Amino acid sequence: MKNLFLIILILQALNVIAQDYKVDLEYYLPNDVSYNPDIPTPKSIIGHEIGDWHITHDKLVQYMYALAASSDRITIENRGVTFEDRPLLLLTITSPNNHRNINLIQNNHLALTEDNSNTLNISSMPIVVYQGFSIHGNEASGSNAALVVAYYLAAAQGAKINELLTNAVILFDPSFNPDGLQRFSYWANIHKSKNINPDPNDREYNEVWPGGRTNHYWFDMNRDWLPVQLPESRARINTFYNWYPNILTDHHEMGTNATFFFQPGIPSRTHPLTPAKNQELTATIAEFHARAFNKLGSFYYTKENFDDFYYGKGSTFPDINGGIGILFEQASSRGHAQESDNGVLTFPFTIRNQFTAALSTLNAAISLQTQLLEYQRSFFNNARKEASSGNAIIFGDSKDASKVYHLAEILQRHKIKFHELKKDFTQGGKTYKKGFSYVIPYNQKQHRLIKAMFEKRTKFQDSLFYDVSAWTFPLAFNLDYLENVNLSNLGSEVIDLKMPEINLSFTSNYGYLMEWNEYYSPKALYKILKKGIRAKVGLLPFSLENKEYDYGTILIPVQNQKLDRNELAEFLKEVANESHIPITGVNSGLTEGINLGSSKFRAITLPKVALVVGNGITPYDAGEIWHLLDQRYDMLVTKLDTRDFNKVDLNRYTDIILPNSWDNALTKKDAEKLKTWIKNGGTLIGYKNAGKWFNSNELLKIK
Repeated sequence: MKNLFLIILILQALNVIAQDYKVDLEYYLPNDVSYNPDIPTPKSIIGHEIGDWHITHDKLVQYMYALAASSDRITIENRGVTFEDRPLLLLTITSPNNHRNINLIQNNHLALTEDNSNTLNISSMPIVVYQGFSIHGNEASGSNAALVVAYYLAAAQGAKINELLTNAVILFDPSFNPDGLQRFSYWANIHKSKNINPDPNDREYNEVWPGGRTNHYWFDMNRDWLPVQLPESRARINTFYNWYPNILTDHHEMGTNATFFFQPGIPSRTHPLTPAKNQELTATIAEFHARAFNKLGSFYYTKENFDDFYYGKGSTFPDINGGIGILFEQASSRGHAQESDNGVLTFPFTIRNQFTAALSTLNAAISLQTQLLEYQRSFFNNARKEASSGNAIIFGDSKDASKVYHLAEILQRHKIKFHELKKDFTQGGKTYKKGFSYVIPYNQKQHRLIKAMFEKRTKFQDSLFYDVSAWTFPLAFNLDYLENVNLSNLGSEVIDLKMPEINLSFTSNYGYLMEWNEYYSPKALYKILKKGIRAKVGLLPFSLENKEYDYGTILIPVQNQKLDRNELAEFLKEVANESHIPITGVNSGLTEGINLGSSKFRAITLPKVALVVGNGITPYDAGEIWHLLDQRYDMLVTKLDTRDFNKVDLNRYTDIILPNSWDNALTKKDAEKLKTWIKNGGTLIGYKNAGKWFNSNELLKIK
């Protein structure tokens, strides 16, 4: 009898699993509210039930616009496009009455972060929650759950939903990573069988390189909340500072054999600049998640594995900006259903967990409304008190205005105020020039964020980290900087940040010189060579007309060019302005050091560059190089796949770049092919651990 009972239980469990392969909308939705039949269901727009297929980004967009058109609770905006021209949508979801007063609500909320915020009455102020999904495109249950969450917020009826929408403004980002989501949904959907096979060895659960985690240029966008280099990041950071949300949720996935994680993370791995009250509130919010998951019967854990340290992740960025960041990690089916240590994990089950966490967050937000608003106010008040006696930070580079500009650009995106220098000065052997340097006063609202970006932290409570532990920005940009300097050299505040203007005022009959110390020097040289203009590189330093020129100075002769004197001058003006590089006209080749006619000036040819990509290569590193050459330097670069490397004629390329790799991405036979190519004049560039491969294959002996 006991064995029969066990068999019945097993069959019931298997039946539940089999049913969960294909579910209807009611599987996800709570039954304590009614639903407005005039609001379109996801299936009525996208053509299938949620969880039957992985949502493609185009269908996700289609549904969000349909909801906005049918509900007076929702407005929608397109904040820009990805590299693949996919829209970066934001839905604002709240009560119709709040929508009518949305500008006033927004201004009052922003005032909470400013001086004199103690006069504001927070008792009737709506809480602001930013909900974002699937910043890693192959962690797809988040964006698929966004369909259900958006439908619920638009269609649910009753006192409960009215209370929520009256007391909350929800900033709803259905896909943090449209390009990655589209790439992954394609993979999962083309491998779906009618009879879903949960065998982990099935091709459905093993993406091809580079996978859908990253964006178009293979960046991990959940590390870009502080650097803000990508269009997706810039859109969401702009939204963040337009509102300063009290809670921001970041819906992820993890390994298939796990359950569900929500914060707080490991307590000893919280950044010291994060107030203790932040973690207390995070733990209180976690109780709402726990109750919701207990009711659902889903297993979860907290205070393990993940940390709250690096402020460049979505779950920690709010912590240094007066809000609460919440990380959700759902065990991933990586397709439609997969065997796991906890039984067969179905895609609909993962979506339902994400939906449940999204709703428990909103319940927590309105329950803790006053506490969260008061915390935000005290965060910025305390930050100002810490900064009141502070001086300033100066950063710059006397030879490269572009690097300085790009760091200043990041500061401006983070609403950090900075100023011009009044005049040049030298300290510690470093010269800080006006126009090539900026001053950041400590005494401002973003004081704690400034500290986080510029400090050198060398002591830690814990010796282990889930992720990044150091990110001192001026060091990342290779800039000189000084901390705690007085404000005597503070010039006017920079409001309209611009790259330095370059004027090529002198037209030469002899030649032009361009130094090789600016970030955009490669862009300028590539454009010159692509035009068919002859150029040479100086192999030794020299001086001319009271100016020192270092190794690598580029010489563009006037004589024997395809352009005449005036055409060349106009073209070089264009290059100088586009690349923000000074190009100096000279009238003599007689120098101190190597003369301009010396054999120590070597002719340069237009490079033909190949980048090794594919299985074995780290996508992040390959993508970084691809992005640099393509987006920043406007260079042509050929991506050579490792699987085809043995078939490629390498003689087409002057330079080949081998990025970091997981394993031996190339074979011994490939190494021998490269040796021959190098002997014929090719240049092989290795990045990071490629040096080990060079050494083991005797391309370059390294001690």
